[in-house]
Amino acid sequence: MKVAIVGASGAVGQEFLRVLDERNFPVDDLLLFGSSRSAGQKYTFRGKQIEVKLLQHNDDFKGVDIAFTSAGAGTSKEFAQTITKFGAVMIDNSSAFRMEEDIPLVVPEVNAEDALTRPRGIIANPNCTTIQMVVALKAIEKLSQIKRVHVATYQAASGAGAAAMDELYEQYRQVLAGESVTVEKFAYQLAFNLIPQIDVFTDNGYTKEEMKMFNETRKIMHSDIKVSATCVRVPALRSHSESLWVETEKPVSIEEARDAFANGDGLVLMDNPEKKEYPMPLFLAGKDPVYVGRIRKDLTDENGLSFWIVGDQIKKGAALNAVQIAEYLIKVKNVG
Repeated sequence: MKVAIVGASGAVGQEFLRVLDERNFPVDDLLLFGSSRSAGQKYTFRGKQIEVKLLQHNDDFKGVDIAFTSAGAGTSKEFAQTITKFGAVMIDNSSAFRMEEDIPLVVPEVNAEDALTRPRGIIANPNCTTIQMVVALKAIEKLSQIKRVHVATYQAASGAGAAAMDELYEQYRQVLAGESVTVEKFAYQLAFNLIPQIDVFTDNGYTKEEMKMFNETRKIMHSDIKVSATCVRVPALRSHSESLWVETEKPVSIEEARDAFANGDGLVLMDNPEKKEYPMPLFLAGKDPVYVGRIRKDLTDENGLSFWIVGDQIKKGAALNAVQIAEYLIKVKNVG
């Protein structure tokens, strides 16, 4: 397999390198691409140093089987034709194509087969918060159709990039030293704070991040499920958490839900309140699965369940999901 990574120097690009190596992905030839700022940098992959090439409109993608792209929506839109014109499958981590009708939006545990129909040679990776949510929802959907979901997210600083993590560290240091606090990557100081806004607000009062969860979930699950989200930035470093309230067509018992989560694809049940065992981002950074705990009946709705999930948004919420899509295509001999 000839594989390319576009945006190789970014947080997700670096995660692609780690995930491909961890999962022993069949890479015979690896190409790395980046902007003028990162071109020329070298990264080691399986003992070999690879230099980042400048992304250009040329024939560099000739012979590439799979191209993982994570360089922003603008770059994805500009270079999509250049990347795919020789037959490469472009698995895109940006928001550029997610809601376009002729481009599949895929979470392998939920709708892997959608990846097989890609008239433009592009498969979109969903938003990180949507990915981990639908992996959990799929387990419940097998028991009873889900009608609606209310979700509050608790999203780590790393969701805004490596520089945002550095800023959070610096803010804590500045606060404890009694210095004035630097605020650049977020609208407000994040240290010792929560910010109930991720992305810009839309006309209906929801942010773009919140609307992504509404729209993307319906497309992935092929359902008229309704999702009402509140997305919050929290001063954790890595891994997003979500609190969910789910209403199903018929009642689902706690025992049924626990069994579904315990046996669900890509899920780990971590639910032992008596021993204070439940998912927390501090301990789950770098892990592959989505962890589920705090499972209980919704006191306001006999057809309702409440539960808590945690997933590493750089791993499962980005690079790992994309690599799993590629693995599925290889498994069914639909690429290469």
